[in-house]
Amino acid sequence: MRAATTTRRGGIAALGVSVALVLGACAGGLEPASPGLGGSDVEPPAATAAPAPDGPAETEPAGSGTALAALEMLPVKGRAPKTGYTRDQFGPAWADVDHNGCDTRNDVLARDLSRTVTDPDTHDCIVLSGVLADPYTGTRIDFLRGQATSTAVQIDHVVALSDAWQKGAQQLDGEARRQLANDPLNLLAVDGPTNSGKGDGDAATWLPPSKAFRCQYVARQVAVKQAYALWVTKAEHDAIAGILSRCPDEPLPTGGSAPDVTPADDSADDSAGAGGPFANCDAARAAGAAPVHRGDPGYSSRLDRDGDGTACE
Repeated sequence: MRAATTTRRGGIAALGVSVALVLGACAGGLEPASPGLGGSDVEPPAATAAPAPDGPAETEPAGSGTALAALEMLPVKGRAPKTGYTRDQFGPAWADVDHNGCDTRNDVLARDLSRTVTDPDTHDCIVLSGVLADPYTGTRIDFLRGQATSTAVQIDHVVALSDAWQKGAQQLDGEARRQLANDPLNLLAVDGPTNSGKGDGDAATWLPPSKAFRCQYVARQVAVKQAYALWVTKAEHDAIAGILSRCPDEPLPTGGSAPDVTPADDSADDSAGAGGPFANCDAARAAGAAPVHRGDPGYSSRLDRDGDGTACE
C-alpha cells in the first residue's frame, strides 16, 4: 500500500478545482459507493423542497463568462415525461471514458479526497482510504473502502441522470449520455446520506445544506446543462437565478469532457405532460387550455409565434 497522487489521472486531475479547497467559497440520481470497481445504482427517492435563498437580493447584470450569463442562454421548458428512463440508458456505471486505466468512481475519489491510499495491485486505481472535505455539508468524512463503509462517501451526479433524461438527454445519442454520466464536471464526491436525500432533485427542489457551496453547486449545474444541450424548467431557472444573484461574478466551471452535442429539435419540445405538446392552437382551444404558458402541459415554442412564453393567445 502506498500513498497515491492524482497526477497519474491526467484528464480528471486537470479539471482544476479540488472540492476540498473550495468549501469557503460562495455557494442529482443516486450513485452509492460500492466495494467493486463498477459501483452500483439505486433509483433515487423523491426529492424534497429545496431551502429558499436567504432574504431578497438585487440582481446585477451578468458578466461574460459567468454562470449567471450562461443561465440566461439555457432554454426554459416544461419537464418531459420520465417514460423510458433507466440507469442503463447512460451506459454502464463508472466506465473508463478517459482511458487512463481507472474507472470514473475511483478517479473522482482520487481527485476529491486528500491523504489518499491506493491499492498498488490495481496500478494505484482503487482508492482504499482518504479524507473528504464534504462540499454539501461542510464536514470532514474519513473514507474507508469496504462493504459496510464505502457508502459513507458517494459520487453524486450534480445534474441527476433522471433529471437530465426529462430535460433533453433522452434526445442525445447513447455515447453522449454515457459521457454525461461519467463527465468529471458533473461528478462530486460527497456525504452519502446527504446525496441519498437529494434523489433526482433539481435546484428548485434540493440545494446543498452548506450555503457556502450553493453558488458553486448551481454554477456547475448550469455548465453541465449548457455542455449537453439540456434545458431548465421555469422554477429551476428562477431558483438558480436567485442564488446566483448573490454571487453574480461566479464563473462558469470549465474542463468537462462533453462531446459535440446538437440541441434537440425545438419543434418536439416543451411537453410537461405525457401527451406531448398540442398539435396546433385549435387543439389547445378545443381542450380548453388556451392560452398555453411556457411550462404548462402541452406548451410548445412552435405555437408561441412571438416568443413571449404564451402560446395560442
